[in-house]
Amino acid sequence: METLQSKRMRTKLRIGIAGAGFAARLHAASWRRVSGVEIELAGACGRSRENLDRFAQAHGLRAFESFEAMLGAVDAVDICTPGATHEAFAVAALEAGRDVIVEKPYTGYFGPANAAEFSGLSFDRAAAYAAVRESCGRIRAALQRSGRRLGYAENWIYAPAVQKEREILEKSRGQILRQLGEESHSGSHAASYGRWRESGGGALGTKGCHPLSAAIYFKAIEGRTRLGRPIRPARVSAHSHRLTQLAGYVDEGTLRTDYADTEDYGQMHVTFEDGTVADILASDVVLGGVANWIEVFCGNHRTRCNLNPVDALETFAPSAAALEDVYVVEKIHPKQGWMKPAADEDWQHGYPQEIQAFAEALAGGTEPEAGWELGETASLTIAAAYLSASRGGADIAIEF
Repeated sequence: METLQSKRMRTKLRIGIAGAGFAARLHAASWRRVSGVEIELAGACGRSRENLDRFAQAHGLRAFESFEAMLGAVDAVDICTPGATHEAFAVAALEAGRDVIVEKPYTGYFGPANAAEFSGLSFDRAAAYAAVRESCGRIRAALQRSGRRLGYAENWIYAPAVQKEREILEKSRGQILRQLGEESHSGSHAASYGRWRESGGGALGTKGCHPLSAAIYFKAIEGRTRLGRPIRPARVSAHSHRLTQLAGYVDEGTLRTDYADTEDYGQMHVTFEDGTVADILASDVVLGGVANWIEVFCGNHRTRCNLNPVDALETFAPSAAALEDVYVVEKIHPKQGWMKPAADEDWQHGYPQEIQAFAEALAGGTEPEAGWELGETASLTIAAAYLSASRGGADIAIEF
């Protein structure tokens, strides 16, 4: 196995991408933008051969027959598959001596193994919370045994707006009293979304994880700056709803509605160890593009981090035909009237910065800023939130 000393001297990384969907395309484009570390995109693997071949051809990658075959040709694995596979792939890669990057959700509950039938509407949330704790423990144990590195691909942490607030927090030594954040739009790109067995939940977990992770990150930064240790979540209460599945819902054809057993709206109220709070909103029932933002309220400043939309660029089109071949911004259609196009949407969402940071950490043998601790904390908080929602919003202690 490669020693830590030799790892610190690496100037080239061979990357294998597990998955061939939306997240894999974002990551492949971001690996191409890395500077200072030589990156070789060694190939990809995926469960659909048709999708894999299309993805590999588009990005000039080798299409591996299996995840195991890809492991032998790479230094690090970038896991962009549905959440149900994350633990197994991460543990296998770590045990093979490979560094790992895990997309969100870091881990979660996806139903009992080999169960003939499973519904996200009727399982034991307390047992699921215990299962998530065990999953986190297995990943952590494999990581510790391997001596490798794990990056949690939470792009919000690396978004320019979030990093600017990190600087403000550190330099002002601000105390965060409350946070308010949201990720919402009209429905996920992913085919697996809407089926709990693959996605591990709906809007509350798969969208709420982003502003939640940012809120956890900000309190960790505050804690390290002011107290010498991170301030972690202690309790959470939550509610979730299936709004597009209501008997009286009027379907205008503008929102995704094919959710088998997941929620399309959720909210979390997180209380941290110091008694301060964060309120997180997540939804699949929002038109007009993506709402990605988090607001931080301190005793000495207040910051609103707008990831999407931003107003660096504004354009007007009298008809959608004028912009038929122009990408404007995610989830905007028709492209007509006044709009706020994204000058570089990947950049303002933090994707290139995230991958750049992972490349530098893996090549240098250092811990990524968004690593296993953030992934584990977010996963446990979300599992506790689902338990709370099943109990009518009861306050649930988060056990680390």
